[in-house]
Parts: sequence; C-alpha cells; structure tokens
Amino acid sequence: MTIVIIIVAAIMLLALGALIWWYYPIVRNPWKPPDRVQERMQKICRTAGTDFPPSEPRVVIQKSRRELLIFDGNKLIKSYKAALGTNPVDDKRKEGDGCTPEGEFYVCTKNDRSRFHLFLGISYPNVEDAERGKSTRLISESEYSQIVEAIANTKRPPWNTKLGGEIGIHGGGAESDWTLGCIALSNSDIEEVFMFVNLGTSVTITQE
Repeated sequence: MTIVIIIVAAIMLLALGALIWWYYPIVRNPWKPPDRVQERMQKICRTAGTDFPPSEPRVVIQKSRRELLIFDGNKLIKSYKAALGTNPVDDKRKEGDGCTPEGEFYVCTKNDRSRFHLFLGISYPNVEDAERGKSTRLISESEYSQIVEAIANTKRPPWNTKLGGEIGIHGGGAESDWTLGCIALSNSDIEEVFMFVNLGTSVTITQE
C-alpha cells in the first residue's frame, strides 16, 4: 500500500511539474541570442543599407500577404512569412473571435520567456477599438477610460475586457493560420524581430 501511495505521489508531482513548465514559463531560463546572432543582424542591416540596431524601427503586417515587414524609417530591412488567427480575414471585434486586429498599434511588452519562444505584445485594443466597444456596450465607461489612458501613455492597455487582449507577435511556426488572433513567425524569425524592435515601436496591421 505504501509503495502505491509513493508511486501515485510521484506521478502527481511529475504532472504538476509539467503543468508549471507549460503554464509558467518564467521558471525557464531566459532566452539568450544564439551564437553570432549579432553578426547576422548586422549583415541583414548592412545588406538593407542601414545600421544595426535600426534607429527608427517599425513593423508593418500585411494580412492578405501573410507578411511581416521590418523597416528602419522608410527603408525596408527584411520581410518574414507570418501566420494569423483562425479567422485571418476579419478585423478583431471581441474576445474569442479568432481574428487578427487591424490598425495602428505599438509594442507594449517584450517577453523572452514565452511558451511561444518569444513574445512581443501589441497595444490592442487601441482607442478606435475602445470607442467601438463603448458604443456597442461591449465594454464599460471605466474600461474605455482605462484603455484611452494606457494608449495616451504608451502603456499596455487592459487585456481582460470583452474586446480581447494578449495579442502579439510570437514564435511557434508560420505554416498555417493557427493562433487566437496573434501573428506567428518561425522561432528563428521571431528571434530577429525581437532584437530589431523596442518597447514603443510602431506596429501597423493592414488587410492588404
């Protein structure tokens, strides 16, 4: 009987450990750039005729083309294959619709311990989304004000309203549209994009 209890306890501990590992990636070691990544990034920028790190990085995501473009000002540095939400056509309207949002955003978080390798949070919902949400009574006046204030201060807007949240650019693969509304790249590509952009970097998402 004692042996059975020990075995059951061991199985439960293993299951708990696996759960913590999956849901709480902060317990993992932080990501470190692969060897020679600095040289690779410098080469990419040199080929594009700009410096690394770029002085005016910005991101453009073209949904219909499944492309993520990195610019330094108006100079294109590199394009990447991207995957979208399970509803890749429509603009995001609410939590759970599987849509990738469209509009003007910025990078509001950088997470190097994401279970999707690396994660760049974007500032969805923006003010336009908040105005729509308020007019349709999807969010409250208080939630609207919190979103507007966060955007005015280039902070992360609330991600727990019925408009949805936690939208970002991350790894995991770009072979098909599989996310809940995020933009997914290959793990090697998100490593480059992660190093190109900063908090506050502009992110434009278009239907094009």
